[in-house]
Amino acid sequence: MTAFERVEYNRTREENYELLFRQLEALLEGETNRIANLANASALLYQFLDEVNWAGFYLMEGEELVLGPFQGLPACVRIPLGKGVCGTSAERKETILVDDVDQFPGHIACDAASRSEIVVPMIHQGEVVGVLDIDSPVLSRFDQVDRVHLERYVEILMKHW
Repeated sequence: MTAFERVEYNRTREENYELLFRQLEALLEGETNRIANLANASALLYQFLDEVNWAGFYLMEGEELVLGPFQGLPACVRIPLGKGVCGTSAERKETILVDDVDQFPGHIACDAASRSEIVVPMIHQGEVVGVLDIDSPVLSRFDQVDRVHLERYVEILMKHW
């Protein structure tokens, strides 16, 4: 398997995530450009996850998050720290899983089709450098299995930061 060939994810969720991690490691191997790595990481997630309409990154710039590489429809460019799911995740330095975005106070709707969301902070040397944001048009799309594995996905990315 090379990092670039299309793979069928037809095993258990755990086995599929393990395959995803191997693919991510292969994509990151030897590449030092962060934008290139985040672009490939967002594309990999977008083709791996079913029932998602947006997968990408926001990067810290001063006191706000700025849109980074992503897959999906055009998105909000700047999100203040502490605002919306992304800004709240970055401020708290913790993953936030939202079953219904309409129930999240201050949710920032970039795509009206989004119904649920998961945001994982990207922490490097104790500082938040960005967030991984994934949206779905399906209520309660993400669960604790996704949370654990997407946190590991970000950890792998941070090893190559």
